[in-house]
Amino acid sequence: MTTSAMDWSKAQNILCVRLDNMGDVLMTTPAIRAIKTARAQRHLTLMASASGAVLRPHLTEVDDLIVYDAAWVKNDSSGNEADRAIIDTLAARQFDAAVIFTVFSQSALPAALMCHLAGIPRILAHARENPYRLLNPWVRDTEPQSGIRHEVQRQLDLVAAVGMACGNTQLSFQTREADRLALRAILRRHEVDAPGGWIVAHCGATAESRRYGAAGFARALSLLQQQGRTVLLTGTEAERGLIQSIRGRCAPGLAVVDLTGCLSLGQFACLIEDADLLISNNTGPVHIAAAVQTPVVDLYALTNPQHTPWQVAHRLLSHDVPCKYCYRSVCPQGDNACLNGVAPEAVARAACELLEETACTL
Repeated sequence: MTTSAMDWSKAQNILCVRLDNMGDVLMTTPAIRAIKTARAQRHLTLMASASGAVLRPHLTEVDDLIVYDAAWVKNDSSGNEADRAIIDTLAARQFDAAVIFTVFSQSALPAALMCHLAGIPRILAHARENPYRLLNPWVRDTEPQSGIRHEVQRQLDLVAAVGMACGNTQLSFQTREADRLALRAILRRHEVDAPGGWIVAHCGATAESRRYGAAGFARALSLLQQQGRTVLLTGTEAERGLIQSIRGRCAPGLAVVDLTGCLSLGQFACLIEDADLLISNNTGPVHIAAAVQTPVVDLYALTNPQHTPWQVAHRLLSHDVPCKYCYRSVCPQGDNACLNGVAPEAVARAACELLEETACTL
C-alpha cells in the first residue's frame, strides 16, 4: 500500500463531490461504494447539483447531502452568494477528505480550491496540470489522449489510486415499496392493471443532440405492437409536446399509455424496475435501468463514448458518422444523423431480440 493510500485509510468523514447531472452521479455510485466499504463506520456526504441531489433518498451509501449549483458547471444559478457561502458550509463539517469526480472534459481544480479553502486536508481528483498543494495525491488525467474509459471505470480507478475498491461495481439505486404502491395507483388510473411486463419508452433527453426523432420512435413502437405489449411513454412536463407528437404518430390500436409528468423519481424507477424493457435515448433513465437491472435498448448519440449502459443486458444503436464524438449539446450538422440514421425497424428488432434473450435467462 502506498503512503498516500495509508494516509487515506484513516479518513472517516469524507466529502464526495459530483456537480453535474443525475446520470453522472449514478455512474459514480460504484466508486462511492468503494469509499464507503473501505473502512467501517465511514460517513459520506454527497455534494451534488440540484439535478443530482434528487437521488439522495435512493443512495444507501450516502449519509448526508449538500446541494450546490457551482458557477463552473452548467446550471441555472446566478450571482456568487452561494459560492461564497459554500466554503463556510464545508469548513463547519470538518471533513477529513474530499474526492472530486469529474468527466475528463471538466477541470476538478475549482472544486479542489473550494475544498482547500475549507481546510480539508486530503483532496483526491484527476488533473492534467500540476495542482501542487491542491491535490493529495495528484492522479494525472491522461484522457482522452491515451484512450477514453467508461465513466464508471474512470471513477473506480480514481479511488483505487488511494487503495479503495470493492467487488460490487453495479450502479446503485434503491427503490422503495411506498413508491411502488403509489405507482400502482397511478397505473390503475391509466387502466394499466398488469403487475409488470410492459415496455417503457423514454423519448426525451436534456441535450437536443441526444434525441432520436419523433417519427422514428413512433414507427418503432408501432412495429412492437405484434408483441402484444403495453408501451408506457415517459418524460418530463417540459417534454409533453414531444411525447404527444410521438403518441399521435403511433399506429391506431397500439396500446400506448402517456405517463408524462405523472411520476416522481422513485415511482419512475419502480416503473423501470418492473418493466421487461426500456427503450431510451442516452440519458439518465438508461443508468437507472442499469442500476435496477432492466434490459435497455439505448439509442446512443455519438456525442461522447463513455456513457454506455453499465453491467446490464442492452443493445446499443447508433449510426456511424465522420463527426462522431463532437461533445455537443446541439448537433453541429443540424440533422442528428448519428441517431436518425438508425432505422425504426432496427430499434424494434433490437427490442424483440433483447426481450427474447432475457426471457430465456429468467
